[in-house]
This record gives sequence, C-alpha cells and structure tokens, in this order.
Amino acid sequence: MSIETLVQEFSRIAANPKAQLEEYKKQGKKCIGVMPYYAPEELVDAAGMVPFGMWGSNDKTISRAKEYCATFYCTIAQLDLEMLLDGTMDLLDGVITPTICDTLRPMSQNIRVAMSEKLPCIFLAHPQYRRPAFGLKFCVDQYTNVRTELEKIAGAPIADEAILNSIKVYNKSRAARREFTRLANEHCDVITPTKRSAVLKAAWFMPKAEYTEKLQQLNGELKALSVCDWKGAKVVTSGIVCDNPKLLEIFEENNIAIAADDVAHESRAFRVDAPETGDPIQALAQQFADQDYDVLLYDEQSSENRRGEFVANLVRESGAQGLVLFMQQFCDPEEMEYPYLKKALDNAGIPHIKLGVDQQMRDFGQARTAIQAFADVISL
Repeated sequence: MSIETLVQEFSRIAANPKAQLEEYKKQGKKCIGVMPYYAPEELVDAAGMVPFGMWGSNDKTISRAKEYCATFYCTIAQLDLEMLLDGTMDLLDGVITPTICDTLRPMSQNIRVAMSEKLPCIFLAHPQYRRPAFGLKFCVDQYTNVRTELEKIAGAPIADEAILNSIKVYNKSRAARREFTRLANEHCDVITPTKRSAVLKAAWFMPKAEYTEKLQQLNGELKALSVCDWKGAKVVTSGIVCDNPKLLEIFEENNIAIAADDVAHESRAFRVDAPETGDPIQALAQQFADQDYDVLLYDEQSSENRRGEFVANLVRESGAQGLVLFMQQFCDPEEMEYPYLKKALDNAGIPHIKLGVDQQMRDFGQARTAIQAFADVISL
C-alpha cells in the first residue's frame, strides 16, 4: 500500500473509534475499555479480548458526567465518563480504571457507581514507590487482580504463555512506533502533525498485532524515501494529550513540523518494553517500574530536575528549535511541574510556549495567534 493509503486508513480509525468498536463486536470479540495511564493492556490481549483506549473525545460536550464530577476534573476523565453514560461505550464488556493521579482516583469510584448495573469496572492502583521490592510486589498483586477480573469477563483462564506472547506482540508494536516517530521527523514533509497524530492515535483502537503490521508497512515506505530538506521550523510537543486535528492544523499553516514528543498519549506510552522471559506478571510490573521521566510518576531524585533535563535533551537531540507545552486544564501534576520544566528549558536556551488546552475547546483563535508568533521566533 502507498503512504497515502496507509495514513488514510489510520486516520479513519483514529477519527471514528466507535465504528471500530462496532466492527470488533460484530466479529464476536469482547472489548475492554482502558483508561489512562499505564494499564497492562497485554493482559487484555492475552485473554483474547481487544483493549480499547479511552482518552476523552474532541467531539463531545460534557453533560451527564457533571452529575458525578467536580468542575475542576480534567476533561479527559469527564468525557470518558460521559461516553460511558451516553451510550457511546455501551458495547464495551468492561473497563479498567487506573488511579495514577488525583482526578483518576475519585473518578474510578464515580465510574464504578455509574456503571454498577451496566458493565464490570476493574480498579487498578499503581504503587507510588514503583522500584523497591515492596513496590514491585504491590504492582504484581494489583496486576494479578486485574488478570483475575479479566478472566471472569473472558470466561476462561489467562495462561502465562499467552501473556508472554502478548508481551512480545506489544514490544514489537512499541518498537515500530518508536521507529515511526523517528521516520516522521526525517520525513516531516510527508508526515504532517495531523497525520503523525492520527497514526499514533489509531494504536489505541486496534489489536496491536494488526496495528503493527500496518505500521511496519508504513515505516518501510517511509524508509524508501530520501530524508527531506525541511525549510520550516521543528518543535517537540509535551503534555498529556494533543490530538485535536484543528489545533494541529495550525502547526501546518505555520510550516511547523513535530520532531519528537513527550506526550502521555503518544511516546510516553511506548518508551519502555517489558521483559519477555520469566514470570509474566512480574515482567509487566518491572516494565512499570522502569518507566521514567513522566510528570505523573514519583521521582526519588526530583530535586535534580531530571525530567526537565530529559525534555531539554529531547529537543536538542531531535533537531527541534523549540517546545510547545500543551497544558491540560486542571492537571495539577503538570501545573506544579511547569516552573521546573521552564527552568531546564531556559538554562538550555530552548524557547517554548505553554498553551492551555482541554477537549471542550472549540475556538482556537488564541492558540493560533500564539503559535504564529512562536513560529516567527524560532524561525529567526
């Protein structure tokens, strides 16, 4: 298939996940909603079910979820509940609710209550101290519980061998996505910001083996091209999620390409592989322990501003001229971290802008003005 055809297919899936869900149900597959962040999707895959990412929506308005949520909950969490309440996600057979931030903890209980007569909700609490032995044990216990609850939904046990096979499938997918982001930087004349986002977003709505096969085809086509001589600017994006096509189109209007990202919805989700041997639940717990440089995770060495330095290095190594931070409204971890991130960027001489965003945004006038001005600054 051509690059255009493959990208169009990924874009179609990313733009209409409900159609994907309906298609998998027609095939007789069970589907499990997976909310952010770091849920062990491999367990869902190993059970023969389809993990279905839930990262809010750019097309819906929060209405019924207001009955359960405080107004200062981030829109990602509120819109996940909205879609569960309004019937969008009625075809799901269950939902995994991680509790890695102060919004997701109470939200998990809101969803449990709201969905009590509709579908099973699997609670997942990751350890704050994820690397010591006691943290690993806690994570193993939590993942074991997730496994047990998934077995109830699947109606069959999940074999260790099946989990290890799914880990290999997911590692292969993560490697393909890492390669794609590198190739997208080299061929940013072909892979625009909206196309890059669509290709990565589609991964949340497809079985990973199926997704990876198509992505490897796309990577192969990109590798056959000569590296482009990009005349515009390049940036690194950072934040929780930045997948709104209307917002990303502003980058394209101003001849800005995305060289790399530090986005939870994108590269943070596939930075780290899981061990492929040994006890599979322990392997998945180790993968979580190995996660790093994430504002949502506890850092024993936070006083050294390791994450800020990591992001600054990412900008330098990718060849970008600056960073665009998509600050999710009401995201306390991001807001509290920003002064430290700004300090690292300023010390490295890296220009940046901070854009306040949420998934209820419909008017991008201010963002357009800010991006236009930033494009002028980094193009000098």
